Amino acid sequence: MDPIKINAESNSSRFERILAQTQFEALRPLLERLSAERERLLKLVLEAHTYGELLSGLGFKLTIVRQIHVQDCYDRLGVAGGIKAVLPYYDIPTQSSLPTLVNFDGTVTATPKSVAFFEALFLELKQQLQTQR
Repeated sequence: MDPIKINAESNSSRFERILAQTQFEALRPLLERLSAERERLLKLVLEAHTYGELLSGLGFKLTIVRQIHVQDCYDRLGVAGGIKAVLPYYDIPTQSSLPTLVNFDGTVTATPKSVAFFEALFLELKQQLQTQR
């Protein structure tokens, strides 16, 4: 057996290992909610240049709103034409609430601060995937 092949890590297992890192704990549930097809998700992460492009590749349109009242969103959860999933995230270092909504109409709703936060995480994930090849 070739030791290089034994130690070689598949693209998908490397993707899962990197995504499991603590720094991606906010991004992981979002990506899991948006796509169950891990190979397709990995391909789109590697191809997309921005978080918005990734969402578009997954079939979602990004809608940016000034603010999101998370508790109100839970009241509309599951209502036809409403919200499919509420993905709240509170970033302790910045003391910021960064919610994201996945809607039945194929949109993802987020605040500008949330988009900037997830854009940075997406770019870090992409960089780690590319440098660890």
